[in-house]
Amino acid sequence: MKLEFGQSASGAVVGLFSQFANRHGLIAGATGTGKTVSLQTLAERFSEMGVPVFMADVKGDLSGIAGKGKLTSKLSEVLKRIGREEPQWAACPALFWDVYGKVGHPVRSTISEMGPQLLSRLMNLNDTQSSVLQMVFKIADDAGLLLIDLKDTQSLLKKVAENQSKLKADYGNLSPASIGTIQRALLTLEAQGAKGFFGEPSFDVMDLLQTDAEGKGYVHVLAADQLLLAPQVYSTFLLWLLSELFENLPEVGDLEKPKLVFFFDEAHLLFKDSPKALVEKIEQVVRLIRSKGVGVYFVSQSPSDIPDAVLGQLSHRVQHALRAFTPSDQKAVKTAAQTLRANPAFSAEKAITEMGVGEALVSVLDETGAPTIVERCFIFPPASQLGALSDSERAAVIASSPVAGHYEKAVDRESAFEKLAASNQSEEAQAQEESAPANSVLSEILFGSTGPRGGRKAGLVEKAASSAVRSVASSLGRDLARGLLGSLLGGSKKRRS
Repeated sequence: MKLEFGQSASGAVVGLFSQFANRHGLIAGATGTGKTVSLQTLAERFSEMGVPVFMADVKGDLSGIAGKGKLTSKLSEVLKRIGREEPQWAACPALFWDVYGKVGHPVRSTISEMGPQLLSRLMNLNDTQSSVLQMVFKIADDAGLLLIDLKDTQSLLKKVAENQSKLKADYGNLSPASIGTIQRALLTLEAQGAKGFFGEPSFDVMDLLQTDAEGKGYVHVLAADQLLLAPQVYSTFLLWLLSELFENLPEVGDLEKPKLVFFFDEAHLLFKDSPKALVEKIEQVVRLIRSKGVGVYFVSQSPSDIPDAVLGQLSHRVQHALRAFTPSDQKAVKTAAQTLRANPAFSAEKAITEMGVGEALVSVLDETGAPTIVERCFIFPPASQLGALSDSERAAVIASSPVAGHYEKAVDRESAFEKLAASNQSEEAQAQEESAPANSVLSEILFGSTGPRGGRKAGLVEKAASSAVRSVASSLGRDLARGLLGSLLGGSKKRRS
């Protein structure tokens, strides 16, 4: 099956073969050259084929995929230029998601599911602080403590800080300075709105694999315009989703069509300032998730934004125009051209700087799995709406979705915070019980006691007072009487020896 999404200058239709759609891809180009339209058109084609799609809406205009398109003067010109008939305007089944829970179903993860490596990246910890956080997770595992939300993590960190000398033998040096840094980083995350993200019910990635009654794949649109204000949070969240898919989906090998297609917009943020170990993990996930039936398509301005180890795994290329105003721009153009299989009919490097809006250089895998020579193409406009839905239209889609009401109400079950709080109360009560007998004995020694039959047993104070009245015989007695009576009576005149 072929997903037709463009037309070459010669009039040939260009498209992806569904059996190779899980071989990953790249949509690149400068701002305003048509990347969003390419993304929407491809998502629409996959949905029509019955393949669910996940994509982040970084500009706030992809929600229109849930609405029916219509002919405009601009679209009419495009269709006339490429010789295409007016499409059958149609909406795609869509689900809207929002980490902040405002314009989509809430998306939550537990701290445990996020894991120490991604959480370290989220908080921008250094290697030493990351290793301490890993040990904190190990302590939680060994103690059977669930880390669900931020207060769970904060309460465990406080407990570790109080007992770090006792834990050192089993877990190594848990630097108080590193623990303090992690605690402050968690407070910063909370201030950025992450408190609502960490919790339950946790997002079930299997909800991404849904199709509607007509067999069309749902297009999952993540509201990312606000999320993108914290780029590291945005990229870490999408990487977490990708990791969850990798861990939860079974091996399926090569299928007739993918189980899911994942579009990673603003992909350069994923690799910017990432430690080498994390980039290697991303490379591994991208390489292996193909066997889980998931195709990953990175969307960025230039192929140079993607590390070579990952770029080499992206078999499908849709390269929109780039502008070469500076030496670095010219280098990026050259790099982009070199990643495409050359076409002797034209210079890809020259074409990249000449193409207009909606044009792209396209190279995909053919029916044998070999990359095609690059073709200069016009991308078909989508049949769904270009531009955002209205607030009321969006609300109607959310209300009628198959997961409506499931994620909206947060659940706070017993976890590390509650267990540690109960443990602290128990320790305090035990300490009071242990100190109570000692206090009672001390009281009896000092002030005496009364027996069950009314008998009186004198205490040390009474004895000392009596002895003092009789003029204590020994120096020890004199010192004791002086000390006790002097303090009890508010001081006394200096005795003569």
